[in-house]
Formats: sequence, structure tokens, C-alpha cells
Amino acid sequence: MSARRPPPAYTAPPDSGVHATSQLYRSISETASSPSARIPKESFTIRPCSAQAWVVPAGHICRLTTPKGPQVGDLNIWNANNPRERMWAARTRQIHATHVSVGDRLWSNLPYLRPLVTITGDSLGGGQLHDVLGPDGKRNPDVVFGTTQFGGRVHDLMGTRCDPYVNLLMGGETFDFHCHSNLTRSVVPYGLTELDVHDVLNVFQVTGLDEEGKYFMETSPAKAGEYFEFFAEVDVLCALSACPGGDLSNWGWDDKESDMGSTCRPLGVAVYQLADDKVLEGWKAPESPKYKGMHGMQMPPREEDGYVGH
Repeated sequence: MSARRPPPAYTAPPDSGVHATSQLYRSISETASSPSARIPKESFTIRPCSAQAWVVPAGHICRLTTPKGPQVGDLNIWNANNPRERMWAARTRQIHATHVSVGDRLWSNLPYLRPLVTITGDSLGGGQLHDVLGPDGKRNPDVVFGTTQFGGRVHDLMGTRCDPYVNLLMGGETFDFHCHSNLTRSVVPYGLTELDVHDVLNVFQVTGLDEEGKYFMETSPAKAGEYFEFFAEVDVLCALSACPGGDLSNWGWDDKESDMGSTCRPLGVAVYQLADDKVLEGWKAPESPKYKGMHGMQMPPREEDGYVGH
């Protein structure tokens, strides 16, 4: 008798709202194919080895693009009104997968635990929601990027941003334009610091684990004009770094800055408002789970005759 494969550790009932597969999100996704269904609000280009931060209001759509070809990007997301609430990569990959695409959501840290954004479009993952997911919520394997011969997948939540500290640890030289540094510079105008920069979603990046469980990266498959877009469930502050590793085809810890630099390209960002308010009928900002406990802690008992402070 063969051993039973362990099931996923985190599963939710179909009506839980964990997966965004309802008609509401299909309607939001479908606006991508109709330019008149969206009102452009902001757009800009992030030059190579740099980063920029911006706000996406709740109910708006943000599209990230590769305008000139393959380039990976390191994405951070915070609640724009409370930066203590921010994207939680570890819980997101437990709820969904190590690599995310349409229908998945990017969840926030405790004690908030709610989706900050929902992924509604992904050209490397099949395009729009109705192309990728059937009525039963299952993915169509014929339209997604899938798995490489080495087991790599795209849009990575396993790794995190490159940084100058680990670069020195691995024998590299001092370098000020790693993604951690880029993200740090980008959020200073919003009152945040290096301590607010957190684990990222590596968009357009292919990664996996080898037979020894070690993390690896492959060359980005993105062509010019690929896109990855999400719907803001709350007002979010985003920051995106155009990684100095470029498309990762020349990644290395030795003196390869010049080689990697030749593979670096810009990233595009665009924010849209939906033209028809009716598309969002029935939508409301998600709430946190209503846990009212105190984690087993109790307030110390007061003396019967009362307490007089000094």
C-alpha cells in the first residue's frame, strides 16, 4: 500500500472568501480587456536599480509591467493609513502557494490578517481570472506559465529582497542599490524607514527549491509588455524595486555588477479607477477575524478595598 500524500496544511471552505473567485472579481478582472472600463489615474516608469513608492486607493486597480523585456521586481505593500499592517509573505504562501497568480490574495500580518490586495490579472499566469480559473475555482493548466524543467515557478513568495548586508556576508562588495536599499529610499517620503521594509513578492521572478531544499532562481520569462495586476482591498502604500539582478540571467555573488547591469530593464506602474461603479456592487473592504481573546493572559486581580495610585 503506497503512502498517502499529505494534504495542504491550510484549506478553507469554498464560501470562506479566502480565494477571490466570485463573479465580483471576475468582473473586475474583465475590465482589463476594455480600455473604456478603466480611468487612468497615475502611471510612471521605475528605472533600473531604483524604486518608487505610491498609493493605490481602495477599489482601484494597479498594473505592474515589463515595458522593455524581462526584469524582476521586489514588491512591498502596507496599509496606507496604518503601516504597522503590511503584507505577510509567509502566511500568504501557506494560505495560497509559494508562487501566486490570479485569484490569490496578499494577506496582512497579525493581528490584522486580511487581504490587502487581490490578484486579478497576470499575463504569465494566463491573463484574466475567467481565462485561468473555471467555475469550480480550479486552474486551467493549459494557459499558465507552469513549472520549468527544474521545478521553478513565477511570482515568488519564498525568497526576499537582496540587501547590502547579505552581499557582504557572501563575499561581495559594498553596493547601495540592492532592492532593500532601493525600497528604503523610496518610502522615506512617506515617513517610513528601513525597519518598515519587509519580505517581498518577487514579481516576474522564477524560483524553486532543489533536491536539497536550497533556493534557486532562473532567468525571468517575461517578454516586453507582460503584466501583473491587483485590486486594492484597502488604501495601500506600495513600493517596487527594479532589482539590480535584472532578469537574473547573470546573477552571482562575485564581482558581477557589470554583467548583471547589462540585463537590467525598467518596470512600469499604472493605477486605474473603474469607470462603472456598478462593477463594485456588493464589495466592501475586508475585515480582520473577530478574535477577542487576550492570548491566555489575564489582568491581575484588584484588591477588594480598591487600588489607590500614587
